[in-house]
Order: sequence, then C-alpha cells, then structure tokens
Amino acid sequence: MDIFDKCYGETEADVLREKDLFPYFKELQSRQDTEVIMEGKRRIMMGSNNYLGLTVESDVIAAGIKALEEYGTGCSGSRLLNGTLVLHQIFEREIAAFLGKEDAVTFPSGFQSNLGAISAVVGPKDYVICDKEDHASIIDACRLSYGKMLRYRHSDMADLEFQLKKVPDTAGSLIVTDGVFSMSGEIANLPDICALAKQYGARVMVDDAHALGVIGEGGRGTADWYGLTDQVDMIMGTFSKSLASLGGYVVADARVIDYIRCFSRPYIFAASIPPASIAVATAALRHLEAHPELPEKLRDNARYMRFRLREARVDVPDGEIPIIPVYTYGTDQTLEIQKELFERGVYVNATLPPACPEGQCLLRCSLMATHTREQIDEAVDLMADVLGEYGLTGGAAAGDR
Repeated sequence: MDIFDKCYGETEADVLREKDLFPYFKELQSRQDTEVIMEGKRRIMMGSNNYLGLTVESDVIAAGIKALEEYGTGCSGSRLLNGTLVLHQIFEREIAAFLGKEDAVTFPSGFQSNLGAISAVVGPKDYVICDKEDHASIIDACRLSYGKMLRYRHSDMADLEFQLKKVPDTAGSLIVTDGVFSMSGEIANLPDICALAKQYGARVMVDDAHALGVIGEGGRGTADWYGLTDQVDMIMGTFSKSLASLGGYVVADARVIDYIRCFSRPYIFAASIPPASIAVATAALRHLEAHPELPEKLRDNARYMRFRLREARVDVPDGEIPIIPVYTYGTDQTLEIQKELFERGVYVNATLPPACPEGQCLLRCSLMATHTREQIDEAVDLMADVLGEYGLTGGAAAGDR
C-alpha cells in the first residue's frame, strides 16, 4: 500500500469544494483590522482573535520596524545556542512581572508553548489531567509527554475529582485547563479546580491564550480574574491574539522555568522568535499596560453585540467574553450560512466537527476592542437576516437541526 493513497483519494475537503462550501484559506489583501479586504471586497471582520486591535497600532508597528532595522530578520539558531536576544529577555521579564510570576520562557508559537512546557514537566511516572474541550495543542502536548493522560468531562468537577483519585500517591500530577475556552467563550471553573488540586496534591496550568487582554485586572487573565494567581502554578499564553504578533510564553516559578529551558525538546531544538515578532509582542504588552481600559472596552463591545443579537431574536449565551457562539447545528447548513454572510460582507468562522460535536456546529464570532457600534450593528443586522432565512431566529431552530 502506498502511504499517499489517502492523499489522492476523495477527502471531506474535496466534497465541500464540489458543493462550493469550502470555507477556508480566504485570501486577505489588507491589514488585520475591524474591516478588511478579503478576496477583493470589504468585509466586517468578526472572525479574528485580534482582541485589542493592536495589529494596526502605530507604536506596535514602529517597534517591529525598529527591531528589523537593528537586529535583522531572524536569529538563525535556538535560544540555547546563538538565538537569545536581549529582546527575548526583556519580554520575559515584563510578562512575568505583569502576570505576577517569577520568570517566563518564550516559544516560537502558542501551540509550541503548550507542547514544550507540558512535555517537559510531565515525566514517565507523572499524570496529566485535562478538560475534554481543551485546545488541541494541550492534547498533543499530553500525548508527547511520557506521562499518562487522563481527561475529564468538560467543566465537570465531579469527573475531575474521579480522575484525580486514579493518580497513585507516588506520582506527580498536573491539571491543565483553558482559561477561556476558544469555541464557547466559557471561563473555566478555576476556583474548584484549584481547590481539588490542593486536596489531591496536584499542580495547575492554565492556557490563557484567549484570556490575556480580555479578563482580569488590566487584562491579566483568568487567574487574576478569580484572584487565584498564587494558586495557579503555570500560565501559558500566546502572542497571536491580544499581543498582535507570533509566539508564545509560559510563566511560573523561576526554578520551573529554568527546568523547561534546559529540558524541553520543542524549546531546545527550535529556532528562536524573530526580532520583529518579539519586539511587537513587547510593545503590545506595554500598550496594554498603558491602556488598562482596553479590556473593558472589549467586554463592553461583547455585551453590546450579545444584546443586539438577542434583540434580533438570535439565541446566544449571556456573558462578556468577546467569543460569541451562534449555533447553526448541521454542517452543510452552517457552511451555507457562513458563505452567505461572507458574500454579504461579514466574515465569521464556521466551527465544524471535530472541533464541536456532530450536529452542534456554530458560527464563532469574535470581537475587537476597536470595533465601532456601527460595525457591530451592521454585522448583527446581516446575521439576523441570514439566520432568519434558515429559521434560526425567534425560538427553536428549524433547518437540519
């Protein structure tokens, strides 16, 4: 058998292309902003993780240009060898201080941050326990580690305790959870997670990719939101959302960070973050610190859009997280709605299995602090019109629910 047989056979992607419903790889021809030019037309961007809108902020852009001019385009080596710049160390000091931890380590991507940290600290005799709706990078990190992975039902604290009881007294254990879950926008039940961790002698790691710049005092994330910074042992985050760049970080006690630096294979054997990317992330972090009102403006936009959607008889959950799920149920129906919205001038992301359960597809809307009320109103009106055509407004949904 040829290993490439699967590549040349008909795939699900081929089927969607034949139906003219393939929703991916739309070509962007402008900056990542509240409005974009995508495939030649203006679209209101309601599908970006650029939560604070800093990809177009002048001081953030200037920091990237300055770094390019001073340090060139890349580091051409790993952090362990020739790839450590003063820029990396400045960011690590500043993000650790911002989040109330002793030290930080950075990775070339958010995905790699989870991969590198979890696989380093979870050894052959250890257990790692994660929520079933944790991000794919967490699941892959658990698989890469030499420890045993256990999974608990989403936000089910009784099941988490059941899994913790399986850990032998002679083994170490790490509970890993998203802070803000990327599809639903739910906030993790961190108080109960920390209480169970303390009861069973486990450590806690929070993936704050969708929480930094969003919740907590001045955007400091989930642990700060609950006042539990001292009870969360490791906090991971990414540059690619609120920090308007590419890369990721983990903050923790200095000895834990030093261990990751010395023993994480995804850290040791990867080239370091390019100068412009780390400089942009640092500038974005400083911009956030200088403008603590931005997370509140973001949450205010989220509250307003939820209000407007409900006013238009679109069923959305309560909350103030800028991730707003609009359930569209069947796969084809979801893709048809997404395509119609795109053609009318609104870009949103279609979420399909396996990212969600079969029959529970959704449009994942995401807001920026820089969206105007007029842009939100225009997007909501278009969404209400299209969803109404499919029977998805004003009560129980019709269509292929």
